[in-house]
Amino acid sequence: MPDIRIGQLSITGNYRKNNEDNLHVDEENRFFIVADGMGGQSAGEKASQLAVELVPKKLNELIDFIDDTSDQIRAAIDDAVGNANSEIMVLGRVDPELHNMGTTIVLLVWVGETFYIGNVGDSRAYLLRKNKLEQITKDHSLVQALMDAGTISPDEARLHRYKNVLVRYLGSKEGGEGVSTHEIQPQPGDRFLLCTDGVTDGLDDEELRELLKAEEDPQKTADSIILAAQKGGSKDNITCIVLDV
Repeated sequence: MPDIRIGQLSITGNYRKNNEDNLHVDEENRFFIVADGMGGQSAGEKASQLAVELVPKKLNELIDFIDDTSDQIRAAIDDAVGNANSEIMVLGRVDPELHNMGTTIVLLVWVGETFYIGNVGDSRAYLLRKNKLEQITKDHSLVQALMDAGTISPDEARLHRYKNVLVRYLGSKEGGEGVSTHEIQPQPGDRFLLCTDGVTDGLDDEELRELLKAEEDPQKTADSIILAAQKGGSKDNITCIVLDV
């Protein structure tokens, strides 16, 4: 079983009045979640808060963190996220102040010697391994669909007028269609990053790689990433979890 260390930070940033991001680190380091709410006023805060409350509860109910198979874990992740999606949709319908609220989610679940990583929306997971940075998750966004179609380049996507338009998120019908879960066998020296788009709004991949390489302590790394994204012009709330193996 690998040993892991954690760093985490979430800030409102320079342009927002409130922080609609939320994060969750399990007390036993079995799962880690980052969520980015949307909907204005307090609605985004409520949606991301529900995500980091409801998903952990279901993961604890559904997963045997010792004996479950890969298929069982994937199904449990889908069920946990799907349940949160349903709850957010219902509350958004019955409470006028929460109308059309939603949230992204990216999570890492640790069972045995495997990390299960997935997302809904455009919050991301990255892996730094042997100084090479890999984006593990794939955004559920309009610009990602345009890139997949070959219509725009990654450089064009960063500045695209519709870069924040999501095609899937929790609080939408599409949000319950399952999580694209990746299985990774962690290696000593691996560093994982879970983050909202407030991080990538202020930093490109090369800047992110250099920051993830620069500091051994995961908390200092999380602090430096958030500060650099803020200084880099991020116009959103900024949140990340850094996980070291």
